Amino acid sequence: MKIISWNVNSVRARINYVNELLQTEKPDFLCLQETKIIDNEFPIKSFTELGYFSYFFGIPSYNGVAILSKKKSINIEKLNLCNKLDARIISSETSDFDIMSVYVPAGGDVPDPNINLKFRHKLLFLDELNQLLKTKKKIIVCGDLNVAPHEDDVWSHKSLINVVSHTYIEREKLKKILEDCNLIDAVRYFVNPPQNIYTWWSYRSPNYKINNRGRRLDHIWVSKQIKNKLVNSKILDKYRSKDKPSDHVPVCLEMKN
Repeated sequence: MKIISWNVNSVRARINYVNELLQTEKPDFLCLQETKIIDNEFPIKSFTELGYFSYFFGIPSYNGVAILSKKKSINIEKLNLCNKLDARIISSETSDFDIMSVYVPAGGDVPDPNINLKFRHKLLFLDELNQLLKTKKKIIVCGDLNVAPHEDDVWSHKSLINVVSHTYIEREKLKKILEDCNLIDAVRYFVNPPQNIYTWWSYRSPNYKINNRGRRLDHIWVSKQIKNKLVNSKILDKYRSKDKPSDHVPVCLEMKN
């Protein structure tokens, strides 16, 4: 079984790349974030033709999450945290586990919750995500979590230690979710330096490969109860070299059925 997570940064803008990914990798599940499309405009037909059921949660212009699945879901939940209807979490129930696509708020530029409401929202979202995941037993969490938790998950820990996505408080909250909710960071379980671990490179970088100023913001977590099913993981960074790419690349996890 293969599971892929990708912040596609507009499913309409990247529809050809999504279709290419489905055709070449043939995942059982593809979890998308930042789809940027309302529900009644989601390109269901395109994915149905490739053999996928589409489950989605969108609002106009920004955010949005989706799960594409080879099998029909038993139940779909569209979830909101922090009393905001902002289309950041969708969960699909299967006979063996729940799979969730999550898009954590970016948090703005200033890492101070007292003066930056976006950063305060991000920290509260992570706290509420912790409480939500505690209620789950067997789960696979896929998403752009907008935090690079380890020192070597960024191109320079020293340069980014006070930059949103790599601050101490964010990194500790992410690690606390893993610990409290009995989860494994499945990508990092297999992929570590000197292999590429980055999943995001800024559009400001003229040549992402040469500068390689990346961050690992995209994650797949699995409940420890299904740890014995893990087989392999990879980061599909070739999608960052596409014409007009997403600034994120897909991350892939392979598991035993």
